[in-house]
Amino acid sequence: MTTKLTDSLNFNNGAVLKNRFVLAPLTNLQSGDDGVLSDDEYQWLTYRAEGGFGLTMTCAASVQHSGVGFPGQLGAHDDRHIPGLTRLAAGIKTHGSHAVAQLQHSGMRAQASYCDGTPQCPSDDEKTGSRAMSPEQIQAFIDDYIAAAVRCQQAGFDGVELHGAHGYLLSEFLSPQLNRREDDYGGSTENRARILWEIIDGVNRRCGRDLSLGVRLSPERFGQRTEEIRDLAAALLTDTRLDYVDMSLWDLDKPAHEEAFQGKPLLEIFTKLPRKGVALGAAGKLYSAAQCQTALDRGLDFVVVGRAAILHHDFPERAAGDSGFRMTDLPVSREYLQRERLGKSFIDYMATWEGFVSD
Repeated sequence: MTTKLTDSLNFNNGAVLKNRFVLAPLTNLQSGDDGVLSDDEYQWLTYRAEGGFGLTMTCAASVQHSGVGFPGQLGAHDDRHIPGLTRLAAGIKTHGSHAVAQLQHSGMRAQASYCDGTPQCPSDDEKTGSRAMSPEQIQAFIDDYIAAAVRCQQAGFDGVELHGAHGYLLSEFLSPQLNRREDDYGGSTENRARILWEIIDGVNRRCGRDLSLGVRLSPERFGQRTEEIRDLAAALLTDTRLDYVDMSLWDLDKPAHEEAFQGKPLLEIFTKLPRKGVALGAAGKLYSAAQCQTALDRGLDFVVVGRAAILHHDFPERAAGDSGFRMTDLPVSREYLQRERLGKSFIDYMATWEGFVSD
């Protein structure tokens, strides 16, 4: 039976998404320097929920002050963030969208002014000036990550996603290139993934299964080995404490570049994995209704839409109503993006993407 983009999706924890469209967690630089939600970020996200996304996800929200990685990053590391998070969760849920906060620590990519000039990472890194975390710092990070999830649940979010991709701190621990530790959090693939599993366990213990839980992974780049990420994804997809795995593939049509998988589509490495009710989704150049439907036909349970969602707040509604719908051609004007409720900081950021903004 063919899965359609408009079909509902049941999570292991009992939550039901009204369709298979998920808003990608997109950096937008719109909140305050202190991480408190701004009106611009609220408008950007709730407009996508209004446009029909079954799951609306925030940008990466910081779990520690020392892990803030970019200006205007949404915060979830302090109780002062709770009022804004509460407003945001309510605004997303008003439109029948599953509200998810993505939780993240930038690790060696943290802003110097937020980490006293010394970013944290698994092992010393001369290039970035980062220092290896002590056992006490690792435990504090785990505790703060779990506390951020609790904070989001208190604010009314339906779920959280653990950001284990894109070379941020969890991804750094997974990487044999960046993680050269010789303790329980380094060395073997099991040890390098230990920190992720301990956070999963802690979120489940503190929040229960009323809070949906997902994990984002990158299978290539950022020092990752595709085989290791495949095996980790396989374990996550059969763990009923989780609801979904979100793969950041950059391009759903690209072939794997590692020698062991050469000639094989990167997507197929993951869609062939068994699942125990844990949904599998991916992001990667999904610009049209047809591409999204093809992604489901190839074995995904949901699609993660980024660029097309920036250009069309109502991409799910348009794609559902017209199988031939495709996102508008680039570049677009600043006025166009304003109408799509991007704030000035977000538009300025998009102007740094080659060929995105016309003026």
